[in-house]
Amino acid sequence: MKTPDQLRNEGRRNFLKTGGSAIAASVAAAALPTKALAEPAIPTTAAAQAVQEMMPTRNLGRTGFRAGIFGLGGQGALEKHDNEAVAIPIIERALELGVNYFDTSAIYGGPDRWSEQYLGRGLKGRRDRVFLASKTKERTRDAALRNLEVSLKLLNTDHLDTWQLHDVGIQEDIDQIFGKGGAIEAFTEARDQKMVRHLGITGRFRPEALMEGIRRFPFDTVLMGLNAADKYHYSFAKELLPMAVEKQMGIIGMKVMARGRILSSWTPPPVDEQKRSWEGTGAIATTPGTLTKHETMFYTLSLPISTAIIGCDTVAQVEECAQLARDFTPLSDRQMTELADKTEPIAEQALFFRLMPR
Repeated sequence: MKTPDQLRNEGRRNFLKTGGSAIAASVAAAALPTKALAEPAIPTTAAAQAVQEMMPTRNLGRTGFRAGIFGLGGQGALEKHDNEAVAIPIIERALELGVNYFDTSAIYGGPDRWSEQYLGRGLKGRRDRVFLASKTKERTRDAALRNLEVSLKLLNTDHLDTWQLHDVGIQEDIDQIFGKGGAIEAFTEARDQKMVRHLGITGRFRPEALMEGIRRFPFDTVLMGLNAADKYHYSFAKELLPMAVEKQMGIIGMKVMARGRILSSWTPPPVDEQKRSWEGTGAIATTPGTLTKHETMFYTLSLPISTAIIGCDTVAQVEECAQLARDFTPLSDRQMTELADKTEPIAEQALFFRLMPR
């Protein structure tokens, strides 16, 4: 006789395999490796086939693109000033290892926008091989369009694959974006003019604002902070993630490693040093995290997301993440629960991005 855990896991696997409803179909498309899925709706290019040979890929919602389950984030080494000697090899190695989703923002790297600069240089001549996403934190139409113009120039491209509203966290953001002369006007105009192909929304602070944005506009993608500590503070997985799945959005996970703070291998900086950045946030850490890189990455990838983006500081980190993506197998419900329980003592530091003041 099967145990309750076995029955639940069997039901979960069957749900992902069969997918009789729209929700089930989109979960299956997000949660299973390429070989377990139906062919994508668009023809598979040689570049896409090469990626599929190097790591599992998933449908990026209704965009028609298949993304490798590890995507390169635009922070880490890519946001540091005058760091081209480190940043460009990271981008190039990511491409060699099958990474085809690259994320950046107009605010990464300060006023000089180093992250967009490095990606513009590192992807030169290979732009057609990747899905390139950038963001704007501007809330008005005119400022957002000016922001986009610079992004396209720095990224050496005539279009973004997705342009995202950056860091939507409170109702005030929504009111500005959707008000008269708000950024949503820039987004629809840019898409109509083919400066961008798809439109997205991102957030790491609170789920309610993102949910309201998704209710008001049919965004193609959503980028959200998700890791194994999610349930302890302002959970995104409880209601926001199912909403995005139901709407068949491309779902991108971030903060997977919480800038190291969720990892048992992380060494907390001196408290005085942390206070300069984190005082008043509840995120000052005095102990390492509790999960391995394998555990935290497998946890997030076992959720119904399209890809997980991780900012890297070295080529070795890119190689490690790519290997974890190649080795990935979905965790059972029991394993997921056990990992979430392990993060309870360090939940605040693992979710620092939700505890920072706005």
